Amino acid sequence: MRKTRLHSTSIPAIGEGKRGEDGHIGYLLRQAHAAHRIRMEKTLQAMGVTLPQFSVLTMLAAYPDASGAELARLSLLTPQTMSVIIGNLERAEIVSRTPHAEHGRIQIIQMTPAGRRLLKHCKAAVSAAEKELLADVCAEDETVIRQWLVAVAKRLDNMA
Repeated sequence: MRKTRLHSTSIPAIGEGKRGEDGHIGYLLRQAHAAHRIRMEKTLQAMGVTLPQFSVLTMLAAYPDASGAELARLSLLTPQTMSVIIGNLERAEIVSRTPHAEHGRIQIIQMTPAGRRLLKHCKAAVSAAEKELLADVCAEDETVIRQWLVAVAKRLDNMA
């Protein structure tokens, strides 16, 4: 059965109308994020890794021996979501958990050798998506964009 249009309003394509340069900056950030997220998810899917798992592994490589709560903050995820992700990665022998030396209830997360190999493969695949994201941006503009994104995050975090 074919759907019929109930009204005559046509939805503009990305880059047109309010989905283009005249749109609200927050919407444009969300639109770009959604497009990039879909690209990243498709890239990682071939390796059996979700984007949140990739984020966790990336942060764990950068900040070894982090706790689940620390990884949740670093990966911009809730502690509950982090618990599920760590559990799944642990079952797949990608990470391991050990109790903190002084605070037994805190679990320290470590990447296993298999986890390090997986992250290396994921980073290689994701590299193409990252390059595509910055394809039309010169190095100087990339620096400005990075500085602006960090400044926005810091300013808005301080307001929360």
